[in-house]
Amino acid sequence: MKSKVALESTVITHGLPRPVNLEIAQEMQEAVRQGGAEPLMMAILAGEIQVGLSEAQLEDLAARENVRKCSLRDLPIVAQTGEYGGTTVSATLYLALRAGIPVFATGGIGGVHRGEAMDISADLPALAQFPGTVVCAGAKSILDLPRTRERLETDGVTVLGWQCDAFPAFYSRESGMEVDQRVESAAEVASMMQERDRLGLRQSILVAVPCPEKSALPREEMEEAIAAAEREAVSQGIMGKALTPFLLNRLAEATQGRSLAANRALLCNNARVAADIANAFYEIDT
Repeated sequence: MKSKVALESTVITHGLPRPVNLEIAQEMQEAVRQGGAEPLMMAILAGEIQVGLSEAQLEDLAARENVRKCSLRDLPIVAQTGEYGGTTVSATLYLALRAGIPVFATGGIGGVHRGEAMDISADLPALAQFPGTVVCAGAKSILDLPRTRERLETDGVTVLGWQCDAFPAFYSRESGMEVDQRVESAAEVASMMQERDRLGLRQSILVAVPCPEKSALPREEMEEAIAAAEREAVSQGIMGKALTPFLLNRLAEATQGRSLAANRALLCNNARVAADIANAFYEIDT
């Protein structure tokens, strides 16, 4: 048996354009394998929960048009209706722990949306109640990052900075906010996971990894592009589940594809870091 890393599937069903979505999913899985761990992408196929996808299943899911974006609330629905579903952070975290996989890699977590304080991603309460370890590039920069960071603190989610002192802002390496603790190695994270479990705490540990420097975008540039995309979304009445894909597409256009390149780089980097952490935790847990 080897260590395992869970991967979410909304990154290919809703977060990235075709055919790049399939390419990046394959690259993430390869990054985990090169790190010495087994990648297991979570998804719902015809109502059945899948812990790990074959290449044929991955290609089929990446090409499908009508795939439901599945948060926790959607899991019983797709199971009953027999739909196909891409799992978000909250659903993937739950399914990973249910399958005995403690480490999960994603791009950025959801959080508190800008403008309306009550518009909060289901990712945040999931992180507060499921004791996994989520490797990410902070929260998506289209969110209200200060309120998201405050909610993580309120909910008791430990936020670790992977070789950094500042909470990353997804495309940008810094948000201007601090992490709870800087860590330099996978062994440090694994040790904290062990202590969390020994103490009986139920919250996740969030490992915040900055976007690789050569691919990261300046924070000021991204803020300007996000503001313009938000104004357009308001003018077109775009909201709810449709908002995030719309904003991400507009950001890719505004940055001439550089935001997509940054997304690709951080996803694969997070997968590599997650493999290291999974290996380190496997060593001390066996």
